[in-house]
Amino acid sequence: MAVAFTKEESFETASETLLPDRPISEHPNLVTEAGLKALELQFKEAREAYDGASTIDDVNERRRQTANPLRDLRYLAARLRTAQLVPYPTSIDTVAFGGTVTFRRDDGRVQTYRVVGEDEADPKAGSISYVSPVARLLMGKSVGDVVETGGQELEIIAIA
Repeated sequence: MAVAFTKEESFETASETLLPDRPISEHPNLVTEAGLKALELQFKEAREAYDGASTIDDVNERRRQTANPLRDLRYLAARLRTAQLVPYPTSIDTVAFGGTVTFRRDDGRVQTYRVVGEDEADPKAGSISYVSPVARLLMGKSVGDVVETGGQELEIIAIA
């Protein structure tokens, strides 16, 4: 019996569609309200990308186009499932998750960061993860406290 109209998937196509999962942090998945909303939005966007790519007729192209959104959906579903919403700090006496800290470095630079969850962190936009070395040093400290990191001192000058 002859086999007609079959299309074998190449090794290259298979390797493009078998993407490894995005690594999940071993730290608790603490999130701010904005961080939770961002995860929900990213999940929605990944779902839309997956649904859109699922309509592609060519099976190999469909597999290629759904690979990234499918991997993102697995990651985001896990992050949403494990998210622990932390309310905004009620006190500005010490540096806390969700709060904003301003510190001065030895070289005179003044930096301000909001301490947030890992998925929300974006140092260029002014937010750092609560598990970052600087945040871990600053958490629980007050205005006027000095911490040392990498041979440099950081003095907390404001908490909001």
